[in-house]
Amino acid sequence: MDKLVRSYHVKRLHRAIFLACITLSISQSAFAAQPVGIAQPESISPVNARDNTISLLDLYHQAVLHDPTLASALSANQAAQEIIEQGKALYRPTVNFNAEANAVHTDIRYLNSNSPPGKSNFETYRAAIDASQPIYRKQNLVQMEQTYTQVSQANKQLHLSQQDLILRTTQRYFDVLIAQDKIDLIGAQKTAILSQLEQANANFEVGTATITDVNEAQARYDLIVAQEIAAVNEYQIAQRNVQAITGIRPPKLATVRADIQPNVLVQGIDKWLEVAEQNNLNIQIQQDTLKFLDQEIDRTEAAHLPTLDAVASVSESYATGSASVFGAGNDLKTGVIGLQLQIPLYLGGSISSRVRQAVLNKQKAQDDVEIARRQAALDTQSAYLNLSTTIAQIKALEQALISSQSQVDSTKLGYEVGVRTSVDVLNAEQQLFSAKRDLLQARYNYLVNIIRLKASSGVLAEADLLDINQQLVLTH
Repeated sequence: MDKLVRSYHVKRLHRAIFLACITLSISQSAFAAQPVGIAQPESISPVNARDNTISLLDLYHQAVLHDPTLASALSANQAAQEIIEQGKALYRPTVNFNAEANAVHTDIRYLNSNSPPGKSNFETYRAAIDASQPIYRKQNLVQMEQTYTQVSQANKQLHLSQQDLILRTTQRYFDVLIAQDKIDLIGAQKTAILSQLEQANANFEVGTATITDVNEAQARYDLIVAQEIAAVNEYQIAQRNVQAITGIRPPKLATVRADIQPNVLVQGIDKWLEVAEQNNLNIQIQQDTLKFLDQEIDRTEAAHLPTLDAVASVSESYATGSASVFGAGNDLKTGVIGLQLQIPLYLGGSISSRVRQAVLNKQKAQDDVEIARRQAALDTQSAYLNLSTTIAQIKALEQALISSQSQVDSTKLGYEVGVRTSVDVLNAEQQLFSAKRDLLQARYNYLVNIIRLKASSGVLAEADLLDINQQLVLTH
C-alpha cells in the first residue's frame, strides 16, 4: 500500500512538473510582451493557512493536481509529443526479417513424351533479411514538418486548458464566497425581521400597532426563511462545483478584504485588443491548423513525384527430402543491394482529387482563423467593458450602502416617533441588506473579470492569481 501511495504522489509530481515546463516554453514570449493593463494593488501580507482556511492560490494548486479536465489535456499532450518521433521514423531505415517453411508434394505426367511420370516429396526453407532506406520521398519530408505543427498546436491546447482551469477555479471560488455571504446576510436580515415581528406583536398587545403590522412582519419572516433554505442549497452546490475540480469539498475560504479599492484600467480597450490579436490561444491554435493544412497540400501534391529508396536483402533457402523432378536438393544463398525508383504515372485521378480537397480544407481553416479572431476580439471587449462596469459599480454601491444605512437609521427613528410604520422599517432594512449583497457581488465580479480579461487576451498566468490572492484576508 505504501508503494502505491508513493507511486501515486510521484505520478502527480511528474504531471505538475511537465505541465509547468510546457507552460513556460509556450508562454514565455507571450508573457514578455504583456502590458501592465491594470494597476496592481498594494502588497499586503498573504493569507495565512491557520484555522483550516485556504486561499484562491491554494485552491488552484489543488485543482492542478486533481482536475480531471486538465489531466485529460495533459495526457493528450503527452501522447501528441510522440508524433515527432513517428515523423522522424519516416526517413529512417526499415529492416524486416521473414522466414518460411513449406512441404511440397509433386506428381507430374508428361504429355506427348515417353518419359515416365514422376513424384517427389521435399521441404523448402527460406530465411531473409530485407532493409530499405528512403533517399528521396517528398511526402515523408512534408509529413515530418507537419508533426512539429501538430505538437505546437497540442502545446497550445494544453496551455489553453491551464488558463481555463485558472478561470474556472477563480469563478467557483468566488461562487462559494457569494453563496456564503448570502447565507450570512439572510441570517442577519432574519434576525432583524424577527426582532421587528416580536416588537409588532408586543405593540399589538398594548394596542399601539395594528394587526396589519404583525401580518406584514410575519410575511417578511416567512419569506426570509424560504430564502435562507434556497441560499443554503446554493452554497452546497457551489461547494460541490469546487469539489469537481479539486477532489475535495472546500474548507473555510479566505474572503476579500473589506477595504479593497478597484484599480483603474491603465491600458485602453484598443491596447487590449492588440494584445488579444497577438496572444489569444484560440487564434494561435487555428493558425496552426491553417499551417498544417497548407503543408497537407504540399504533401498531397508530392504523391505525383517519384520516390527513390536504397534496398538490400540477404536470404538463404534450401530444399531437403527426396529428389524432385527438377533436380536434387539444394542450398541457395543470395545477397542483393541496389536502388529502387518508383514513378507514379496514373492512379485513377485520386491524387488530383485529394489536392482539391486539401485546398478547400485550407480555405475553411482560413475562415476558422477569422472566426477565432473575431470571437477573441468580442470576448476581450466584453471582458473589458464588464471590468470597467464593475469598477464603477463598486464605487456607486459603496455610496449606496452608506445611504441605505442612513435611511435605516432615520426610518427607525421615524418609527419611534410615530411618523413611519413598521413596513417602512422592513423595507429600509431589506434595501440595506440588498446593498450589502450587491456590493460584495460587485467586488467578486471585479476580481473575476480581471481574470476573464487576461484569459480572453491570452496572457493569463498563475502570477495573476497571486495578485488576486493579495486581496484576500483570513476571517476570524
